[in-house]
Amino acid sequence: MDIAKSETIFITGGLGFVGAVLCRKLLDRGDRVVVYDAFKSYLSPLTDNKYDLYFKHRYKGIENKIEVIHGDVRDYVKLYESVQRTKPDRIIHLAAFPIADLSDQYPHESLSVTYNGTHNVLEASKNLNLKRFVFISSSMVYGDFRFKPCREDHPTEPKGIYGSTKLGSEILTKTYARRYKFPYTIVRPSAIYGPTDCNRRVTQLFLENAFGGEPIVLHGGGKSELDFTFVDDAAEGIFLAAKKEKGANETFNVTYGQGRTLEELAVAVKQYFPNVQIVYKEIPEGEQRPARGALDISKARTLLGYNPRYPLEEGIRRYVEFIKDVRSV
Repeated sequence: MDIAKSETIFITGGLGFVGAVLCRKLLDRGDRVVVYDAFKSYLSPLTDNKYDLYFKHRYKGIENKIEVIHGDVRDYVKLYESVQRTKPDRIIHLAAFPIADLSDQYPHESLSVTYNGTHNVLEASKNLNLKRFVFISSSMVYGDFRFKPCREDHPTEPKGIYGSTKLGSEILTKTYARRYKFPYTIVRPSAIYGPTDCNRRVTQLFLENAFGGEPIVLHGGGKSELDFTFVDDAAEGIFLAAKKEKGANETFNVTYGQGRTLEELAVAVKQYFPNVQIVYKEIPEGEQRPARGALDISKARTLLGYNPRYPLEEGIRRYVEFIKDVRSV
């Protein structure tokens, strides 16, 4: 198995939803993990503190095992000092403006965090003799899917600011890798969900409505499709992309590999909340729903040995159990 151990891995955004799961996987395989994180939440301060227990669970067991640097990727001086001091073998760049819908509302911040932040990480680490630079992109770079399942060679025509900043960051990553001669890997996840998520993604919203006895609202019949990816599968795919020799200088879809409708998601949630209503409404006037669906993960299966374990129904079961445990505390 071509996975080196006992390396130093520098993760930007490593205390986030996906990053914390990835930290565990790296620690379990014997790596030294350095996390560079801004500790920033995009939740409204006017809401209650119901997610405090989520964060405690997210970091349980790794608190004293990772080195944490409080820093923003927009702070080039702090970032440069951090990577030069820790001298990582590999960098996994997860830090980004995390919410696609809000990127269109706050384009300047989205651009500065995701695109300019990526430039800073690349510039700070270009002379480190890296074994790998891993950029976590998004399936949003494809825009509307012209064919399904969507392969990595699908045209990239993002429809929003979020996908545009991710695509621009992909181009920067490849350019720096060519110019400064270090290997890179680009990972494109889709619709990640699971325990401790609090960025208001659709799966979280459906579950919170169900726990609160509120209806689950589906617009346009709930026929929009997404390739839902359980957070453990996403983190495992990122780990393999960062470590496997065959992942060098490649781009991978890292998802479950199956398109599921929002109606199917609602039904999967409802089986645990039989009294919750599913309400069907028309799509709001002027709103367009992206044409998405399954992504082709055969390349990741073949080159990385990636094998996702959690179909939507199993992921929802684990997610529901987590929320029940947190609420019982």
